[in-house]
Amino acid sequence: MSILINESTRLIVQGITGRDGSFHTQKMLEYGTMVVGGTSPGKGGTRVQGVPVFNTVYDAVEETQADASVIFVPARFAADAIMEAADAGIKLIICITEGIPTLDMVKAYSFVQLKGAMLIGANCAGLITPQKSLIGILPGQIFKKGKIGVISRSGTLTYEVVHHLTLNGMGQSTAVSMGGDPVVGLYFKELLQMFQDDPDTEAMVIIGEIGGNAEELAAEYIKKNITKPVVGFIAGKTAPADKQMGHAGAIISSGSGTAMEKIAALEAVGVRVAKEPSEVFTLLRQVLRD
Repeated sequence: MSILINESTRLIVQGITGRDGSFHTQKMLEYGTMVVGGTSPGKGGTRVQGVPVFNTVYDAVEETQADASVIFVPARFAADAIMEAADAGIKLIICITEGIPTLDMVKAYSFVQLKGAMLIGANCAGLITPQKSLIGILPGQIFKKGKIGVISRSGTLTYEVVHHLTLNGMGQSTAVSMGGDPVVGLYFKELLQMFQDDPDTEAMVIIGEIGGNAEELAAEYIKKNITKPVVGFIAGKTAPADKQMGHAGAIISSGSGTAMEKIAALEAVGVRVAKEPSEVFTLLRQVLRD
């Protein structure tokens, strides 16, 4: 099995006529994702990569019965695009766009919750269920079907960890890049529970970074709710205070949100934390043997 997406997921691409939307639509189609439509206001009736284009998400859903959407529109329009998808009945929304103002995301996230939909991102790389479906900008060739669930705040660290897993014959059930902004959709707790409930996921990897308290909250949740093995990696051990490192949410403020605090919280509940991304596989092999 998998979580969130599979070979039956019906995807629309918001912003399909733009450079990034068109390029990644082609990549998702090549991987086997069921891309059933795209949207671009004023360009309805055209086609991109053979995919029909609609003026609105509502039109696309009505015509194609899409249940997922991926967003490639510019930052100033992205929050509205998220809300348009939720209002049209899309149940899983993946926002790749970065640079969306935090207050815009607060509004969009609240609207998604009100509509009973799920959001991944913004500023994320997307997600993949290997050999079934890829949504976003992940490099599909490095993933392998298997039984390890991957949850990450960082797209590039997802790639690095998964590359080592795949090279060592350890495939993934689903890998999710959640995004690194201060306000994002599905986070560690929700995704950990999904993998816990998935019978074909044997163990999980969580990849965190400095800033915020998501990893500390994840540690509390693991202690109370998760019985499957969990291995972690936290980036940013040498990051200075009050300096943003990459993602908008990756900043240590007033001494809180440090990598060492996060590592300590995870290790206190029995999560083994790798010192380097390449060590994740070794720790997984150990916990699966225990």
